[in-house]
Amino acid sequence: MAKIVVVGSASIDLTVIADKRPNAGETVIGQQLMLSSGGKGANQAVAAARLGADVTFVGCVANDSYGNDIIENFKQNNVNIEHLAKVENTTTGTAHIILAEGDNSIVVVPGANLNVSCQIIDNARDEILNADIVMVQQEIPLDSIAYLGELCHSHQIQLLLNPAPIQATPSSVIANAAFITPNEHEASAIFPTMSLNQALQNNPHKLIVTQGSAGALYHDGQEVVTVDGFKVQAVDTTGAGDTFNAAFAVAIAEKKSFAESIKFANAAAALSVQKLGAQGGMPSRTEVEEFLG
Repeated sequence: MAKIVVVGSASIDLTVIADKRPNAGETVIGQQLMLSSGGKGANQAVAAARLGADVTFVGCVANDSYGNDIIENFKQNNVNIEHLAKVENTTTGTAHIILAEGDNSIVVVPGANLNVSCQIIDNARDEILNADIVMVQQEIPLDSIAYLGELCHSHQIQLLLNPAPIQATPSSVIANAAFITPNEHEASAIFPTMSLNQALQNNPHKLIVTQGSAGALYHDGQEVVTVDGFKVQAVDTTGAGDTFNAAFAVAIAEKKSFAESIKFANAAAALSVQKLGAQGGMPSRTEVEEFLG
């Protein structure tokens, strides 16, 4: 069983479904409101656990009802929360999502996720150093991400960096990551002086550029390779990227080839968009294998 540690954010998603997205100063009538567990870190932890990995989550929630909801959701999904800290004088993180016109818009309020400090990471040091792969995103402080990168690199632990939401990612973090998984927009922000092909060529078997239903790109040391995605009827794309990252991490930890791991991730992501909610459509291992079969 793959042993995965996810260091990152945990939030409550407040999702509104509407026919259209409001313009500035405009009010529209929504159709439905859903509250569900989210945050890029929590999403990736839950997705990896559903795919059969032994997952530990490292992060923070507040001592409030949303924090309690997140803890209960982790328990239901068999995620180890020994290193999930409850912090005072703040609120649990929230994401405010509008689903309209076939796409989503998201405003994230970090809250307790800003308390994911170097000390929080140190508290989970033993778990991190015994992991097959560690995952991190950019909804926690950048100095904590940099510290985690140095820790993993110095102990030869594979680190998967999902550079979302895009921030001014330090070059040391890029250097210390074993895998980086931006979309095309994020890739251009991380490598502003390079074309997409140049960035891929300079980071073989490291940089994976996701393209939604079109699949993903990587460089195999000889050329740029496209691993095709799967065409499905999308209901909600929220969490598809998180599912992709988790599935890739699980597959790589299980020693699948690079191309096989991306194909597995594409399949998991395709399944995830067919239901509402970031975690609502995240598939089980059996569902992915049947889809691929």
